[in-house]
Amino acid sequence: MMPSWVAPFIEIFVPLFVAMTPLTAVSMFMSLTEGYQPAQTKSLAKRALLTALLVALAVIFIGQALFRFLGITLDDLRVGGGIILLAIAVYDLLFTREHRNRQEMAFDADIGAVPIGTPLIVGPATMTTCVVLADSYGKLLVLGALAANLVLVALMLFNADAMRRALHPAVSRAFGKVMSLFLAGIAVAMLRVGVTGMVQGAG
Repeated sequence: MMPSWVAPFIEIFVPLFVAMTPLTAVSMFMSLTEGYQPAQTKSLAKRALLTALLVALAVIFIGQALFRFLGITLDDLRVGGGIILLAIAVYDLLFTREHRNRQEMAFDADIGAVPIGTPLIVGPATMTTCVVLADSYGKLLVLGALAANLVLVALMLFNADAMRRALHPAVSRAFGKVMSLFLAGIAVAMLRVGVTGMVQGAG
């Protein structure tokens, strides 16, 4: 007989996994870190996971109170996150890795935190899911399911270099551009949902 916590844990784990879209986050991580040294990608992976964990913890424990204090909504976060993702996707589509290295763009050093850590791993969908599930199941079970999901994401991020080496360089570059195109689509979807929510809320 299964322990009583197993069923609710699964009921929390699955929607969190769907909301975090780890495969999308890992794909974008591979694209945005093309040309980086293994030590750099591991450092960025650690920063992404730490950022995702801290943001999720803040949302679980003080999310609703923080949003009220700042006067923002999840739709505001969707629009803000969508703008950031769209800017990064467009830049990645228009310029080569060599051009970005010559320009020494500041955000290259911070892509672990933004956009990988947030809003890709922990974005508005994950934030909403954490808030709702914490109210329904309690914070402890949500923390456990969140930790399990982050462990899976960590395993994929730390093996991103091995996955990239398995691909032909031309295939890897083409894959990166396709992922940037999908990232632009995700950004537009976030903007659309956010703006729609704002309009409906004002109506």
